[in-house]
Amino acid sequence: MNLPFSKTRRIGNTLYLSGEIGFGADGTVPAGIEAQTRNIFDRIKATLDSQGLTLASVISATCYLTDVSDFAEFNRVYAEYFSDPLPVRTTVQSGLMIDAKVEITVIAKA
Repeated sequence: MNLPFSKTRRIGNTLYLSGEIGFGADGTVPAGIEAQTRNIFDRIKATLDSQGLTLASVISATCYLTDVSDFAEFNRVYAEYFSDPLPVRTTVQSGLMIDAKVEITVIAKA
């Protein structure tokens, strides 16, 4: 699908990543919040790696959950991917454009 946006944009020393959905290698979205969140971070890590960055480069994350009851499990998985200094974060409950439980976008310092 050809969508009208860039996956990344670098402006100076800042890299902006478009929102990621937890698609698996087969192109489908798994059912659970844990699997979706892990897939998202695998995708984010791959994108950062292609730019010579790591998750330690992430300074901000915006997270969209479709169901507030998934927050505790999402937060547990999210916490596995970051260490101090943690990125700033906003998490909101929101509808998504596809049938998924979570979408995450990040900003990284290059």
